[in-house]
Amino acid sequence: MTLTRFAPFRGPLNDVAVLQNRLNAIFSDFARPEAESSESLSMGNFVPAVDIYEDQQKLVLKLEVPGIRPEDLDVKVEGRNLTVKGQRKFESEEKEENFHRIERRFGSFTRTFSLPSTIDTESVAATTEHGVLSLSFGKKPEARPKQVAIKVAEAAKQVEAAASNSLPRD
Repeated sequence: MTLTRFAPFRGPLNDVAVLQNRLNAIFSDFARPEAESSESLSMGNFVPAVDIYEDQQKLVLKLEVPGIRPEDLDVKVEGRNLTVKGQRKFESEEKEENFHRIERRFGSFTRTFSLPSTIDTESVAATTEHGVLSLSFGKKPEARPKQVAIKVAEAAKQVEAAASNSLPRD
């Protein structure tokens, strides 16, 4: 009798699962309704992932651009549109390579985003660190929350003072 190791996640069903995951990734963008997206254009050989968040002072976009040098990136703001272009170049170290598989993506990309009207497009800062391009836009002063001081009316102060004087003291 021969013993064989049971590997439930290997075999033909695993290949089907891998194929299904790849197809899901390809078609995931088609499932998103465009009305909910602030993105108007994504094209190129690859599309870098982006995170967009905001706080009370700023709006921040973070794009994954590993392997792309800052000089190969182009960021433009025109009106309320932000366009980020870049190119990841295929650099061969040896002249006589015999590749068995190339899974990394190379080539160019373009992503365009519509910026909200509350953003001050003149106050943009761009930095890159560890393969992440960070773009930070300040908000217009009128879009920032304002703290409102609450004043106590004179009549209310008199009532409070009278109430505190009439309390029994120990």
